[in-house]
Amino acid sequence: MSRGRGLVLVCAAGVIWGTIGPVVDLVHERSMLSVLTMSLWRAIVAVVALAVLVIAGRQFDACTALIRAHPARILLMGALTALFQLLFFVAVLAVGVSVATVVALGSAPVFLLVLHGAQRRRMPGSAQLVTVLMGVAGLLLVSLIGGHANGSSPALGVLAALASGAAYALSADVGSSVSQRHNAVPMAATTMVVVAMVVVPAGLAVGLLRGDPLVPTDAATWAGLAYLGAVTMAIAYVLLFAGLRTLPSASATVATLLEPVTAVVIAVLLLGERLTLAGLLGSVLIVAAIASLGLGPQVSQVGHAIRSDRPSGHESDSPEPDGHGSYPHPPYF
Repeated sequence: MSRGRGLVLVCAAGVIWGTIGPVVDLVHERSMLSVLTMSLWRAIVAVVALAVLVIAGRQFDACTALIRAHPARILLMGALTALFQLLFFVAVLAVGVSVATVVALGSAPVFLLVLHGAQRRRMPGSAQLVTVLMGVAGLLLVSLIGGHANGSSPALGVLAALASGAAYALSADVGSSVSQRHNAVPMAATTMVVVAMVVVPAGLAVGLLRGDPLVPTDAATWAGLAYLGAVTMAIAYVLLFAGLRTLPSASATVATLLEPVTAVVIAVLLLGERLTLAGLLGSVLIVAAIASLGLGPQVSQVGHAIRSDRPSGHESDSPEPDGHGSYPHPPYF
């Protein structure tokens, strides 16, 4: 597969993920299903859809081999992905689609940059510090000034979005090398099974204790849940893992900027949300910080941080053939 096709696949995944927040908001307003209940059904639908792909592609042996080769990484990556999703949905309901999306996605690369700096036991370079400052400034503008226009609990929503960004970054750090060495469908299938193992019991337990409705009663809600599971979870993850087999991590990071762009456009045009001028400026700063991670020279340092035991001669400017590097793949996902 060519690098051009890999870029198209990752861009497609980013656009799909950008629709998650608006759909979650609409499903919640129509059915009043809780965040955990929506996550429960989304995980179930995703596992069923991926099981169909595994059976159709005769990839059960590949899934088994992947689990045997990387059991701890698969478990941790799935658990972090589940945590990321739950916190993101909480943020959407508490602070609104646009702010939740920009804060969660915008904070993740900053968390990842700090994590890799700690792993290398070195202070970030000047370019990296500028990136961090831009990201923090954007987060402050969005959360403290621009985030009050929408949502019922802005403070809770921003905290949930920041926590989801941290989980997103950690899942990327754990799963980056694995995602480069295995086929897309087994990667997505094994990860989503772990997600379901976390989300389904939690959703059932909390729903039963609180007396929340667990089963949708109308076709429109079922359709929304089916879309969230089959499209934004199963298909999007397959697209992501397929694209990352040939696409360098820097290009993939830039490509996923389509996600917040998509979410904000939908929120403004279809859901009636609005960002204040300060919130808009904060969003621009966060997007600029993410872009600098993808376009600046610091990317090769971050991308090779996990492999810091390599001789420096291996860290060339040319992308590696298999695209190794630490890419904060969303996760959502």
